[in-house]
Amino acid sequence: MQSQRKKKTDEKGARARLLEAATALFAEKGYASTYVREIVTRAGVTKPVLYYYFKNKGGLFCSILDSAVELQKAILGEVLETNGRVLDRLIYLYRHMYQGVMEHQNLAMLIHSLISGTPQGAPSYDLNQYYRSMIDAIKAVYLNGVGTSKVKEANADEVAILVLSLLDFCLHMDLADPESSDLERPGRLLRLAFQGLAEKRRKL
Repeated sequence: MQSQRKKKTDEKGARARLLEAATALFAEKGYASTYVREIVTRAGVTKPVLYYYFKNKGGLFCSILDSAVELQKAILGEVLETNGRVLDRLIYLYRHMYQGVMEHQNLAMLIHSLISGTPQGAPSYDLNQYYRSMIDAIKAVYLNGVGTSKVKEANADEVAILVLSLLDFCLHMDLADPESSDLERPGRLLRLAFQGLAEKRRKL
């Protein structure tokens, strides 16, 4: 019984190590420049173990991106279950996304390089779903605010794009220059966006 449990634990550990090792290598070197032998060496397993769990390098790559989708779903699901003002919920969204990125930096770097760079021979994958999910979540938060008369009505798609662009920029700023990281910055910028910068009317 104990030997069976140990075997299952070892197998689960091997799969996790393969995912972790491959994520780091893909983020560092790109898909095409990463070889199976490097992945299994870093993970401390043999090639047959990788082929058993993922069939090939492409299957491992897609499993990594699938895990990112699930992670994002969990974060967005938690945000959508919160109540309160639209602005507070959007700040809450940013902080949870920031925490997720900090906890999975190699994964975040990999996805960013794939979206902003070239595929480098990587298997085809719908990377736009990450942004679509974010847009849908922001729209849901905003429309809920409109429904409760807490914000004025506007084009929900454009509101979502504005908010996502702002949050995405803040996130990349913090990653590019960790020393100047400021978790309060998104809140301040969101308030500016919500309040607008219209010129004050002159008193007559």
